[in-house]
Parts: sequence; C-alpha cells; structure tokens
Amino acid sequence: MSAHLPRLALIGFGEAGSTFARAGQWNGAATGWDIREERRALMPECGVAAAADAEAALDGAAIVLSLVTADSALPVASDYARWLSPGTIWCDMNSVSPETKRQAAAKVEEAGGRYVDVAVMAPVDPKALSVPLLIAGAAAQEAMGMLNALGFANTRVVGDEVGRASAIKMIRSVMVKGLEALTAELVLAADSAGVLDEVLASLDASEKQVSWAERADYNLDRMIVHGLRRAAEMEESAKTLAGLNIAPMMTENTVNWQQTIGELAISPPKGLRAKIDAIKASPGFKRPN
Repeated sequence: MSAHLPRLALIGFGEAGSTFARAGQWNGAATGWDIREERRALMPECGVAAAADAEAALDGAAIVLSLVTADSALPVASDYARWLSPGTIWCDMNSVSPETKRQAAAKVEEAGGRYVDVAVMAPVDPKALSVPLLIAGAAAQEAMGMLNALGFANTRVVGDEVGRASAIKMIRSVMVKGLEALTAELVLAADSAGVLDEVLASLDASEKQVSWAERADYNLDRMIVHGLRRAAEMEESAKTLAGLNIAPMMTENTVNWQQTIGELAISPPKGLRAKIDAIKASPGFKRPN
C-alpha cells in the first residue's frame, strides 16, 4: 500500500465504484463490499480487496465512499454506521435529496463517524477520477484532501451544510434528466407520425451546436442504459422540489419516462433509428390503452 493513501472502504461496486477503482489503482489501500456476489468477484482485478461482509470492509477505514443505489443510500448509512471507527469520514456520493442526506448524516454521526455530502456532477465514464465532485459538510475540507490523495482531480467544497451539494445536483437533474425524458417523448411521437427527420431538422435550424439527431441518440442511450437509476434519482429530485414548495409536475413525469425506458432492459443498439425501433419493438414498452 502506498504510504500516502488513506485507508479506503468502497460500499457498492457498480459502474461508479469499479470505474473509480480501475482509475485509482488503490492496490493495498482499498477494501470493498457489495451485496451482489458477481460485483465482489470483480474487485480484485480493480485493485480492491473483496471483504467477507460490510463490517470487514469498514474495519479501520479512514474514508468510506458510499456508491449504492439511490433507494439504498439511507438504509446502508443507517445499517453500516455502527461499524465505523470513530472519526471515519463517510462520503455519501449517491444521488439523493438533501433531506435524505441529512437523515443519513444523523445516523452516521450518532455512531461517531463524520458524514460528508458529495455530489457527482457528470457521468463517471469516461471521466473517472476527473469527474466533478461537489463536497459539503463540516468535514468537507478534510474529505477533499483525502479524495485528492486518492486521485480525484476535480473537487470543490461548496459549504459546510450537509445537503447543499445534493441540492445543486438534484435541482440540476430536473433539467438534465428532464431533457432526456422529453427527447424520448419527442422522437417516439415524431417517428410514429412519420415526421422524425423534419422535426429534428426544424430543431437544428434554431440550435446548431450539436445536431438534434446526435443529441437524441445520446439521450436515448443514457435512458436505455441508466433509466432505472435515473428514475430513482429523479424521485429524489421530486422530493427536493416538494421540500421547496415547488410542485414537481414535470419532474414526476420524467420519472415515468426514465422508468419506462429503463425497464425495457435492452442493450442499446448503435444509432438513433435502431434505438427507436428497439424501444418500440420491446414487449415491455408501455402504450396508452
């Protein structure tokens, strides 16, 4: 283990955890736990020691990266906090609402850990350790130093209040994921009407930086691959807006579109036309009765 690296525990080893580990080369410094056996099996090739259980993964850790699904973020913090060493920094990097993070922070801090709200502000692939991270909480500065030591190269403290980083991400997601959902609605309707090319061309006429065909292809790809995760994130965005007394009407329907596309469980084919055809041909694609 490199002497300058803090002892790290990874909780959750999905796309984010495995991408970070491969880039970080934390051999000897990192231990991981995931409830899925097949994900634990991938850890050694990424330089992470696979623990027998969560308690073993957290034993002696100076910093924890919680990288689970949105609906697991609070239960994991609540259940695992008891195994933290006093003063361990728990970096909650999950896409959840500020209130969810505040609830998780209470559980971690009751157990003697230090909770830090971290918002991951872009897809981890291909940025990996260069992905922008916003950090908030009383231990944010110390957490940033540890994250930088681990190789994260684009970090910024946005305040000492847990929930501030999450609020930035969740409210931003209203636009980012909402555009994806609107894209799906638009291209599927335009294709059904036989006017897809004309609609996309009319959009290009008013905005030329990236063609709408390219943008639609990218947006559908994100929804096919990550729709279920994005739906869970947007449910947290809806909670964020509701907590601000803003009715999340568009956001709630974004949840529906992300969920609908994600539940198809198809492999994204190459090209917009192929994606539209694959979505429409899927037995699980929901249509009005």
